[in-house]
Amino acid sequence: MNNKKIVVVEDEEKIAQILVDYLEPEGFEVKVVNNGSDALDTIQNYSPDFVILDVMLPGKDGLSICKELRKFSNVPVLMLTARSDEIDRLLGLELGADDYVCKPFLPREIVARIKAILRRANETSTTKQEHIIGYRSIRLLPDRFQCQAGQQTIELTPVEFRMLQALISEPKKVFSREKLMQASYLDDRIVSGRTIDSHVKNLRQKLADAIGNEEIIHSIYGVGYKVE
Repeated sequence: MNNKKIVVVEDEEKIAQILVDYLEPEGFEVKVVNNGSDALDTIQNYSPDFVILDVMLPGKDGLSICKELRKFSNVPVLMLTARSDEIDRLLGLELGADDYVCKPFLPREIVARIKAILRRANETSTTKQEHIIGYRSIRLLPDRFQCQAGQQTIELTPVEFRMLQALISEPKKVFSREKLMQASYLDDRIVSGRTIDSHVKNLRQKLADAIGNEEIIHSIYGVGYKVE
């Protein structure tokens, strides 16, 4: 875990310093950005392994930053917000955030979530033999964290990738929302069924953009989802 770099985009100085105080003793190199306008340039120049991103920022809001960031990077993103409304949480996840924490938060919980996400990413990158998971026109390369649909490579968030991997690893098997939740989140957290539905909606749209109207993910009313 040592030498991992984290960019903290947070305009509240006390909160930013708390994160620094808890992350640096764990071996992380931390760079703080206190406004949204400089966030993307800093991330591109610093090439962090993880980004902590506040939603409410001067200059440019965190949701816009996350959306633009996902156009060129799959770096894990954990969003912070003082707004606990479920619509805001869903929106953050739809734009590509890996995790979402409401203020006030426990700093040790933030550290634990970061470690869990980075641990899974490290396990994937150090796999000795690359393997491919394929179903119909979809090919997943977990070692590269890459998804190919038809003739295109499509960008998936980590949660979307794990969800699709679970589904196509067992075609025709019906996954409940709870099972997809367990497969998609690394920290055993509980999210709403609407959050799972939102991820599935995003997956369907991304696959449709690449392969047209070939329906792959099917809804099973009152139960969950399957691929077939």
